[in-house]
Amino acid sequence: MAGEPLYRMIAEDVQRQIESGELSAGMQLKTEVELREEYGRSDTLVSRTTVRDAIKLLVARGLVETRPGQGTFVVNRVTAFVSKLNTDPASGGVEDAAFRSEVERQGRRPDETRPRVEIQLAPPEIAKLLALPEAGKAQVISRHQQRSIDGIPHSMQTTYYPMAFVTERAANRLLEAQDIEGGVVGYLRGLSIDQVGWRDQFILRPPDSNERAFFNLSDRVQVAILDVRRTGYDEDGKPIRVTVTVYPGDRNEFEMEAGRVPPL
Repeated sequence: MAGEPLYRMIAEDVQRQIESGELSAGMQLKTEVELREEYGRSDTLVSRTTVRDAIKLLVARGLVETRPGQGTFVVNRVTAFVSKLNTDPASGGVEDAAFRSEVERQGRRPDETRPRVEIQLAPPEIAKLLALPEAGKAQVISRHQQRSIDGIPHSMQTTYYPMAFVTERAANRLLEAQDIEGGVVGYLRGLSIDQVGWRDQFILRPPDSNERAFFNLSDRVQVAILDVRRTGYDEDGKPIRVTVTVYPGDRNEFEMEAGRVPPL
């Protein structure tokens, strides 16, 4: 494109090579000197700054990563999974059993770890969302799972329930380190703990060290984490659960439909 900066033209050309498969995941880009020669004129090299700016742009787009002392390499990009959001207040949303059926509907392979169940003191932000008294003293049940699609880590999810559900409502299956058939929302409904609505909070933030390790994120490529915090409420407006699900932005997309729309 006329008037486009040279560094951007170089980045666009390298991106084209990556997307076409000429440069596959894990391949090393040409050295800085080689790129200066390739994109320069017959008698003039492209400046070092121009090539470095092009590499920075490719890094920002998540296409390559630079490894000190080694060079610049094409990042292994994963196929994004599209989660379909719904507004049914009686369902668990994207974090319930619909995850498995939707993954399979898209012709992909779901995998989940068995829930890791713990009884713990409620973290301050969870205690606030659950409206628990005596911050720092209230106990909650947490159920944590890690999820993968086609063998690639997709999301992590932890749901917190008031300990009173076990001590006062006999919801003892919350303590079982296994999936609850029909989903936890349906199980609680059978105990007259009926979710009639929810509120979602969406937070974008950098990954922490545990998330980088699980999702295999390079510390040289900036990938945002979408942190979704869903608080479910009963018919009296009391919070009954908080589900925290984290999604890396390089492999997740979300879709919501409303009204009459044609199928994709």
